[in-house]
Amino acid sequence: MRPEPNKQEGPRINEAITAREVQLILDSGENVGVISKRDAILRAEEAGLDLVEVGNSNPPVCKIMDFGKYKYQAQKKSAEARKKQKTVEVKEIKLRPNIDKHDYEVKLRAMKRFFEEGDKVKVTLRFRGREMAHQDLGMQLLMKVKSESETFAKVESEPRLEGKQMIMILAPR
Repeated sequence: MRPEPNKQEGPRINEAITAREVQLILDSGENVGVISKRDAILRAEEAGLDLVEVGNSNPPVCKIMDFGKYKYQAQKKSAEARKKQKTVEVKEIKLRPNIDKHDYEVKLRAMKRFFEEGDKVKVTLRFRGREMAHQDLGMQLLMKVKSESETFAKVESEPRLEGKQMIMILAPR
């Protein structure tokens, strides 16, 4: 078994460019035109820079630039993009069918805060023992949550019964 050849990440540079002729762009941005790869590499070495394949057309577009600096800029750009990316979390609010009015209001305020942060909320209504006989009370409570939160949230998943609990998922507007 032969070892797998090293796969280079990113664009090909200098001798790794496979084409015989390349469309050359100087470090100043000036388009030279189609020249042989050998001549392009010589020009890059004269300037003390690298020949980097930036476009894979026919012939490939190659630019004379400092590859280390190019790689650093690309890394910085991707790190910045990752920093700006917001992951949506699913927060859970647990209720009971005979929840007290004040407790219900506290839970509703917590939900509102989660939506302001851009998170989704999973409202779980847990039934215990004989409460299972009164699932209509649970459905009424979830419908109340739905109607009171419709100004700042939309229903992503309607209330449904899963075992001994009723679940509804809300997303921010």
